[in-house]
Amino acid sequence: MNDVDVLIAGAGPTGLVLALCLARAGVRVRIVDKAPAVASTSRALVVHARTLEFYRQLGIADAVVDASVRFDALNLWVGGRHVAHVELGALGAGATAYPYVLIFPQDEHERLLGEQLAAAGVTVERPCALARFDDRGDGVVARLMHDDGREETCSAAYLAGCDGAHSTVREQLGAGFPGATYAHLFYVADVEAQGPAINGELNVALDFADLVAIFPMKGDGRVRFIGTVKPENEQAEHALEWNDVSRRAIDTLRIDVTRVNWFSTYHVHHRVASHFRSGRTFLLGDAAHIHSPVGGQGMNTGIGDAINLGWKIAGALRRTIDSRVLESFEPERLAFAKRLVATTDRAFKIATSDGPIARFVRLHAIPEVLPPLTALSEVRRFMFRTLSQTAIEYRDSALSRGVAGSVHAGDRLPWVDLREDGAEPIDNYAPLAAREFQVHVYGGAKPALCALCGTRGIALHAFAWREAMAAAGFARDACYLLRPDGYVAFAERNGDDTSAFTRYLDDWRITARS
Repeated sequence: MNDVDVLIAGAGPTGLVLALCLARAGVRVRIVDKAPAVASTSRALVVHARTLEFYRQLGIADAVVDASVRFDALNLWVGGRHVAHVELGALGAGATAYPYVLIFPQDEHERLLGEQLAAAGVTVERPCALARFDDRGDGVVARLMHDDGREETCSAAYLAGCDGAHSTVREQLGAGFPGATYAHLFYVADVEAQGPAINGELNVALDFADLVAIFPMKGDGRVRFIGTVKPENEQAEHALEWNDVSRRAIDTLRIDVTRVNWFSTYHVHHRVASHFRSGRTFLLGDAAHIHSPVGGQGMNTGIGDAINLGWKIAGALRRTIDSRVLESFEPERLAFAKRLVATTDRAFKIATSDGPIARFVRLHAIPEVLPPLTALSEVRRFMFRTLSQTAIEYRDSALSRGVAGSVHAGDRLPWVDLREDGAEPIDNYAPLAAREFQVHVYGGAKPALCALCGTRGIALHAFAWREAMAAAGFARDACYLLRPDGYVAFAERNGDDTSAFTRYLDDWRITARS
């Protein structure tokens, strides 16, 4: 008998979300972190729509929204000239219940998640470091170091390495971490300021070899700057301060910084671990992938890792699905991480490189091309789906089988607003709060399908047909089996013959929760 089912190393957002998912599923979990307390400052800020959809399943989306600053638009400036204004709310309208972006600093984010986890009966153990571990095939035995020098042995069925870019878990696994470090030194600063770009929206300014992104924060005139340090100061031996940052882009925006609350510098990396799993040990979040801050994707990607792994470990432990489901974690998340790093790397190089081609693109091509492009509805939808991570799909996963309408197994469940005029908000995502396998039918459920779901103990939700469902890609009366994370596992147009659906359930040994 193991001490716990899952040991989690690292209590950032990734580790906390994984622990919360597991604890809510009745899994015995322990989470440790070598830091003595939650950091009082942080770089990660942005919470995207797909993360909020996951948080809604956990019952915490409203708390996150209430604690956050919401912005619906972004502005692009080049050489002090305003070249583009993009309404994010319009981009995501009809695609999600959360057609916007939230600003929620990581330190506040971690405190909220920690409170939710404590309410579920699990407390983060600090400071407590994972020193080493041994994966013995039938379980993992870990050595923990407490702050007072005391050593402890902990046995677990699984180990999750959520311990950041300098991961002890990744290092001991011997997983490669290929990639590179960008040449420029970057800064992050929480300031109080005045000027045209201090307007409650996201503002990004590009210049010759200069970049600054200005994020709205809670408080009058309070914003977060992310930008580049002056080239001549990048190799400085003294501790850098606000006066050492590159000011060209800031000055062209006519911004007056009246107070600097805190300031820090850092190098930006882009790396992806060679593998995310070895035996009973997994890598998630920054331990598995790190990339540029373009699009605010990092923290959201780590949370997506946690959601993906959480239901699979819980299902394997509770025997509601074959333990082979754990083999799908690496191919699903590794493929996405590689695509994301490659995309953000290209965008970041264009935004920061001082080479002539990148400079031409930044100062001339983008101002000419971006405004007419963002006027096209197809481009706006693509931008939102990409940034919000609602476009992530697992069609090539071993778990994905079938297609009905334009919805493929492996796709995120298309969102449909079901409320009538003046009624309370309701949509087809409401049943996902169960975080269990469930069947959706848009139209009428056939008797054979109802009988099979009843026999197997799988909840079936039938939604009266409306044209919005066809627009979302659903086939009328088709069968859609949803995974606990809201992705389509199985899809079939014909609901009269349940033989293919039965084979799928049998192949994966999917049963109702005992």
